[in-house]
Amino acid sequence: MRVSWDVTAEDVAKIRAFLASREDDPLVRRRVARNLAPSKPEMARNTVWYRIIACLLSTQQRSGPTSATTRFLRQRPFPLGYDVVVAAPNARGLVRDVLAGFGGIRRLNRVADEVDDNLSILEGGLWSHLLATMDGLRSGPTTPQRERVAAEWIDRHLAGFGPKQSRNLLQSLGLTRYEVPIDSRTVGWLERVGFPVPLSAKALADAGYYAFVSEGIQRLCAACEVYPCVLDAAIFTDADGGNWTEADLVW
Repeated sequence: MRVSWDVTAEDVAKIRAFLASREDDPLVRRRVARNLAPSKPEMARNTVWYRIIACLLSTQQRSGPTSATTRFLRQRPFPLGYDVVVAAPNARGLVRDVLAGFGGIRRLNRVADEVDDNLSILEGGLWSHLLATMDGLRSGPTTPQRERVAAEWIDRHLAGFGPKQSRNLLQSLGLTRYEVPIDSRTVGWLERVGFPVPLSAKALADAGYYAFVSEGIQRLCAACEVYPCVLDAAIFTDADGGNWTEADLVW
């Protein structure tokens, strides 16, 4: 059996009107400038590490412009930077103490465990593979298939990364255009615009179901002549009431 993704003229008009209403939002403008840029900067360990921390912190907790997660990520110097954590005699303890001292961050022990696990994984030899995977998207024309392969590799190898956060990591680094993080706010928006199949935020933990929904989003965006990463930014800021400012941007 096969699913036929039929996008109507009414669907296109509705989504283009939505995008037009959000095109001047700082988050949307940044997504266009970074993810649609013809060339991408080389990936450095400290940059990738910051994004890994950001993804782990945004799992199962708010990440809007006034959230504790965003306020923590805006700190400079960043208290959990790569150089700081890799030099710590007890990375897990450092992470937990820093997050607890900041306040408002949920899942302290879980995040500390995942950060410590990922540090061990990367320092154990995975850095070269991870950076090579990212360079594969940075150095050549990207496609939905190449992006999905990269996201699935991250999902398999990094602790605390499922289908959503693996894509969030790549998108936040400016490396992807087609594969986007899908969460409850995305599901809610898709349901409001009449997405043709039943949606479940919980079921998105399954890689096969996630890929199926992702394909539907890509078909919809292709008909509207917009990249999914731009639609994602519009949905994200719309859910937060359009309250993102240039100073807030960490995604």
